Amino acid sequence: MQYVVAAVGLVGLLCMVNLLLTVGVIRRLRKQGESAPEMSAGLSPGESVPRFATMTTSGEPISDELLGAPALIGFFSPGCGPCAELLPLFVERARGTSDAVLAVVADTGEDGAGDIERLAEVARVVTESPQGPVQTAFKVNAYPTVIAIGSGGTVVSAGHGMPAEVTAS
Repeated sequence: MQYVVAAVGLVGLLCMVNLLLTVGVIRRLRKQGESAPEMSAGLSPGESVPRFATMTTSGEPISDELLGAPALIGFFSPGCGPCAELLPLFVERARGTSDAVLAVVADTGEDGAGDIERLAEVARVVTESPQGPVQTAFKVNAYPTVIAIGSGGTVVSAGHGMPAEVTAS
């Protein structure tokens, strides 16, 4: 009987230690969550198209002056699940619009040739390392991101999905 009481006491003590450690982990995770950087969807509506200049995969120069407005700009990364889901919608939207279309594909070392080929049918395509010049100019730090530029050259919408309207000013 003494052994049972000792065993129950030991198990109770271990449960208390486990509870205290769990509370400590939860507090630390909350602090990390508060200090984590927010995943931006790029420029905010109303901001102007930033200055940028680069080359497309076909060797054509592209810049803020050559882009044109209205425009649809998509940022994708090979191997990204949400990007794979959004890419067909982006291609479909690009096919059905008269807007300028630019697709920026992060060169992550994974095979993105299929995505680049699909996008090249409907858009000017740029490949660059993550946080390259175009992504930095448009303040993109998460994939996928789609930015719609209105006819006035300002951002109409930016987000991680397809905008409802692309050509609004």
